[in-house]
Amino acid sequence: MYDNIEKYLQSHDNDLMPIRYSYLEIKKITAGFRHKLGEGGFGLVYKGKLRSGRFAAVKVLGKSKANGEDFINEIATIGRIHHVNVVQLIGFTVEGSKRALIYEFMSNGSLEKYIFSKQGSIPLSNERIYEISLGVARGIEYLHQGCDMQILHFDIKPHNILLNEKFVPKISDFGLAKLYPTSNNTVPLTAARGTIGYMAPELFYKNIGGVSYKADVYSFGMLLMDMVGRRKNLNALANHSSQIYFPSWVYDQVSAGKDIEIQENATEYEKKTTKKIIIVALWCIQLKPSDRPSMHKVVEMLEADVESLQMPPRPFLTLQHIPEDDDKDNPAKLSDPPNDCIDSSYQFGR
Repeated sequence: MYDNIEKYLQSHDNDLMPIRYSYLEIKKITAGFRHKLGEGGFGLVYKGKLRSGRFAAVKVLGKSKANGEDFINEIATIGRIHHVNVVQLIGFTVEGSKRALIYEFMSNGSLEKYIFSKQGSIPLSNERIYEISLGVARGIEYLHQGCDMQILHFDIKPHNILLNEKFVPKISDFGLAKLYPTSNNTVPLTAARGTIGYMAPELFYKNIGGVSYKADVYSFGMLLMDMVGRRKNLNALANHSSQIYFPSWVYDQVSAGKDIEIQENATEYEKKTTKKIIIVALWCIQLKPSDRPSMHKVVEMLEADVESLQMPPRPFLTLQHIPEDDDKDNPAKLSDPPNDCIDSSYQFGR
């Protein structure tokens, strides 16, 4: 695995913007790994300070999968690009099994802690929700269309949207990302990748359509639903009113011409902004990839007046049989939804 990483780094040495640090330098930057910012399946994240005085976040990776593919993915994707809505990779270190990635420091942490109600969390205003949604959309659009290769993230979710001191959102964590020629309409994948609840249905059911950049569009739609609903979307099959599946409920409310207020005493402008985000989200989570807009179109829709937007068909999956784990690759058990997309009876991932 370590040989593979070294070979990749040496063959792409001139293409890479990030600086290569020694492990000793990483220890100095983090003051001996003193200030831990967080942890996850990938490893630990520490706050650091560079010689320039700039703060940084140092992600020390644990055991890697797939011959170091996740580490190489991170460097290969964000190592070569710069965009206001994509987190900047400053540097990295590789010394045998010791691997770390150094990013710009995002003082307000991840979006997750602001949109899911937790004691002591700071609520985001309607205007900020809109600005963040537009910023993330622009970042994904750049990944899909702004580079010589299209970069598919495959793990768009609140945890991977970081916020700087001005609450500007930046997409992070490219460990699952894939690079493809911009001419590719679909991409070959050997296995589903992403986070349950944000993964597009075509990653499970092959007969819905091929896997493409539209998988990120679906994930972005679910992200918008989380942001508007201020909660994780619950099971579509839940019987209790406290567990109503939010996208289904919100579709009915907007279709009936009702306002969705995410804060008390919302102004008319705020109500329109919320409705606009919801309509865009509903387009993004359409069942079939071909029915979802591109991220370029998504940005246009978010910037447009809500009056110019059409409501999409009901986007939810109708199944004659709710699949068990061993059914997910059996397309025979998936019924093709009718054109008017009647009531959902199953929602992916929750």
